[in-house]
Amino acid sequence: MSIYDFKIKAQDGSDVSMSDYKGKVLLIVNTATGCGFTPQYDELQDLYELHQKDGLEILDFPCNQFGEQAPGSDEEIHSFCTGRYGITFPQFAKIDVNGENAEPLYKYLTENTTFEGFSGPMGLMLKAVVKRTDKDYKNNGKIKWNFTKFLIDRNGEIAARFEPTESLDKVKVRVEEVL
Repeated sequence: MSIYDFKIKAQDGSDVSMSDYKGKVLLIVNTATGCGFTPQYDELQDLYELHQKDGLEILDFPCNQFGEQAPGSDEEIHSFCTGRYGITFPQFAKIDVNGENAEPLYKYLTENTTFEGFSGPMGLMLKAVVKRTDKDYKNNGKIKWNFTKFLIDRNGEIAARFEPTESLDKVKVRVEEVL
């Protein structure tokens, strides 16, 4: 099985094949519009503008599983993100990233990576929140919160996983290495 075997849903409900992204470097992100990490949209857009010409695609998957921080329809979420943050990278239909109804692409990503740990002051706060709902959070690949990122190389291989507390500067460095 490869990342290119999956189909995902566009905002309009149509199927999109991940094989459409063959040969690209992908940064796959589960997002939310009402999260403390939502301002990362600015940095993600900057990264996209800098490296889209080099073959980078950022794939945005809104998710309401963490503190119900992505309320609203797909259209409302998209309108917020384009209006407030000016995002131009692809944004897909809202999904679940964990549990019984998890998007198959995310099941693949979480089964083939491990939790990388939280960092910084936000990491301490997030650790306390996550620990209440997932006692074994350190030892499984489940998504812990919004703005977890997966870096996929041009061959469709998972090159890195970044937890939401990871500095976007570190993400940028790794993206540039993979590009």
